[in-house]
Amino acid sequence: MPRVRLSPLVEEIHGTLYDVVFKKSPKGNLIVTKRPDMSRVKWSNAQKKQRQRMAKASKYAKAALADPQVRAIYEQRAAIEEKRPYYVALSDYFQGRDLLAKE
Repeated sequence: MPRVRLSPLVEEIHGTLYDVVFKKSPKGNLIVTKRPDMSRVKWSNAQKKQRQRMAKASKYAKAALADPQVRAIYEQRAAIEEKRPYYVALSDYFQGRDLLAKE
């Protein structure tokens, strides 16, 4: 396995460049992989519905964190649960709790 030592000019790299993906492993090592080709994937109806639910949950979480009062609630809960506020808001959406509607 080749090893690459990057000059101090490039301290970290992550993201996609053409068909190559740069990411970090849990141990902090650099991983370089080929970008997956998803063009021929046929999503099942259940997968399509889940993707739609996830999109709605993401919109809810972003809207909830944009409201200062609701954001304060989520930041408080996130500190207790040791999670990020965004993920606490996502979880609330999937459990049917909507703090924006209660205002």
